[in-house]
Amino acid sequence: MPWKNIVGSLSRISAGSVTNVWGVNAGGNIFRYTGDDSNPWVGIPGSLTDIGAAADGTVWGVNSAGEIYRYSWTSNQWTKISGALKRISAGSRTNVWGVNAGGNIYRYTGDDSNPWVQIPGALTDIGAGADGTVWGVNAAGNIYRYTGDQGDPNHWVQISGSLTAIAAGIKTNVWGVNAGGSIYTNTGDDSKPWVNVAGGLIDIGAGADGVVWGVNAGNAVYRWIRD
Repeated sequence: MPWKNIVGSLSRISAGSVTNVWGVNAGGNIFRYTGDDSNPWVGIPGSLTDIGAAADGTVWGVNSAGEIYRYSWTSNQWTKISGALKRISAGSRTNVWGVNAGGNIYRYTGDDSNPWVQIPGALTDIGAGADGTVWGVNAAGNIYRYTGDQGDPNHWVQISGSLTAIAAGIKTNVWGVNAGGSIYTNTGDDSKPWVNVAGGLIDIGAGADGVVWGVNAGNAVYRWIRD
């Protein structure tokens, strides 16, 4: 089995790096990984339904009302950022993306007074990496990679396959799961982009340093074991 079960119960998970792993449970409680598998989680005040953790320590989240929050390590508190999102992903302080309940896509501007710019397209889940990589999936399970080319009116290149959740740590560490819970990792070759990995998950988090975490339909938590 390529996955190690880690004690705990989570419904969503995000792994920016081996030292910055966060999750939320079905009740909206927030947890941060301690680095110690024997006592892996510490509760963080607040209530969220989705979370995004980056390699540089950046952490963002959204709650059940669609409200957006960014975590401050200096105050150990959440700062509310204007806007409404359902899913959020943080690759770094400068690469934060989200999608709202209507499937609209937004990228963080870096300016809290005018925080979001809408990006053309429609997605239901999104993954932003530390190196600027961005992937997404839509309601039909179609998979897209962001080109970043402002001269391209579409901005997105469709990649073959079907996924319901996706995570991008960096260009070379992109993972996803499909509607059946099957797990896939990106090969880097668009002509044959995915290889199936043993196991079953409903959400996945991939870090910039190669770390991968996931949760299954029973809310059990797993970490990928590198061979």
